[in-house]
Amino acid sequence: MRFTVVILLVISNCFMTYAWYGHLQDFKDKPLFYVILISWGIAFFE
Repeated sequence: MRFTVVILLVISNCFMTYAWYGHLQDFKDKPLFYVILISWGIAFFE
């Protein structure tokens, strides 16, 4: 049971890290508003 909780926390952390920081490198040429919407969309589904 503890192992499952740890795995879910790691997956959640990876989603949130990408949602707030990782996508910035992928969308350098896009407007800031577009990037903000993408980050909030990723975080919403997490």
